[in-house]
Amino acid sequence: MANIILLGTRKGTVLFDRTNSTWQPRPISHQGVPVCYAACDPRDGTLWASLDHGHWGPKLSRSQDGGATWEDMPPIKYPEGARYIVKYLPTPDFDPTSPEGQPEYRDATVFKIWNIAFGSTDQPGRLYAGTIPGGLFISNDGGMNWELNRPLWNHESRGGDLFNGDATSENRWQGTPASVDYGVFEPGIHSIIVDPRDPAHIHVAASTAGVIETGDGGQTWAGRNKGMLMDYLPNPEAEWGHDPHFVTGCPDQPDHLWQQNHCGVFFSDDGARTWRKVSLPDAGVHFGFPIAVDEHDGRTAWVVPARGDSERMAIGGGLRVSRTTDGGRSWQSFRNGLPQQNAYDIVLRHALDVAGDCLCFGSTTGNVYLSEDRGETWRCLGNNLPPVYSVRFG
Repeated sequence: MANIILLGTRKGTVLFDRTNSTWQPRPISHQGVPVCYAACDPRDGTLWASLDHGHWGPKLSRSQDGGATWEDMPPIKYPEGARYIVKYLPTPDFDPTSPEGQPEYRDATVFKIWNIAFGSTDQPGRLYAGTIPGGLFISNDGGMNWELNRPLWNHESRGGDLFNGDATSENRWQGTPASVDYGVFEPGIHSIIVDPRDPAHIHVAASTAGVIETGDGGQTWAGRNKGMLMDYLPNPEAEWGHDPHFVTGCPDQPDHLWQQNHCGVFFSDDGARTWRKVSLPDAGVHFGFPIAVDEHDGRTAWVVPARGDSERMAIGGGLRVSRTTDGGRSWQSFRNGLPQQNAYDIVLRHALDVAGDCLCFGSTTGNVYLSEDRGETWRCLGNNLPPVYSVRFG
């Protein structure tokens, strides 16, 4: 049973503690600093937070005493010579053959540490960090030192090895608007799933590129986007360019993977070799950002539906959480305890989590809701918080 909830918010890290049947918030940590992700390492209980210091740049902070004190870690840095190709947001008169349509190379710097993941129990110091602009970093000493995974950074789908020259193939990672300056699309890795059976088997998801898999600890990578569709490109079944908003898996059934995608909800029961679209637009299950999967039953998942794409708000002014128990063949929506009028909340990709029968989510309007019956009824834990970027049980 989880006894702590970690929230990453626009104004710091918020922790809720369980006391019998109640949850009480602590005073905020990292006060005034945006925290885009916070999580607890299940191996040793260390708490981690990804800070965006603005002018001072992003860095990780950790607590080894349950959140009583925090220490900033050495910054994650790209190695000298790391470059990537910038993708610009096309305009109606955009000409890809013009000088403006030619590849533009940019020196890599960490804009955001978007996600943190943890190695297996027999890798006590192993950590993973997904960043914008699309670098996967690995630490083997508990976050003191980090190394860029070059095979993924140099993947042919991104243009090849840009350390040693210009692109040798087309860059097909379209990127995310969550970037340094408006109009520039820079890719970002927001999901990292380490297979509990084999720590060398990892899936990552990048916006807007797709799902990518390694089976050899990151020496080689391959796209895993068969069956996915994207309605914003001329070829909706292309291998690259997909926009998974979040991808996660079932710890006890690791071949069961789920994703809330820009273009719907997708399910795989073969380790991402193939995907099946399981949206039900008539029931409101289509667009959204987060998705959570039962720890033991890989066919049970929860989403928080939203109106998309340009509106990005709760459907019909009311919040709902939808659940499937049969791999997405049917969905049931739950509203009990959630506002049904004048609610404009949106729940971001990392802001929904599950632990046993408990679910928790936070919204961009600073509301936090908890369910202790698998999402069927809800109660508010707080509605005066800063915008919530992430929610994780610990």
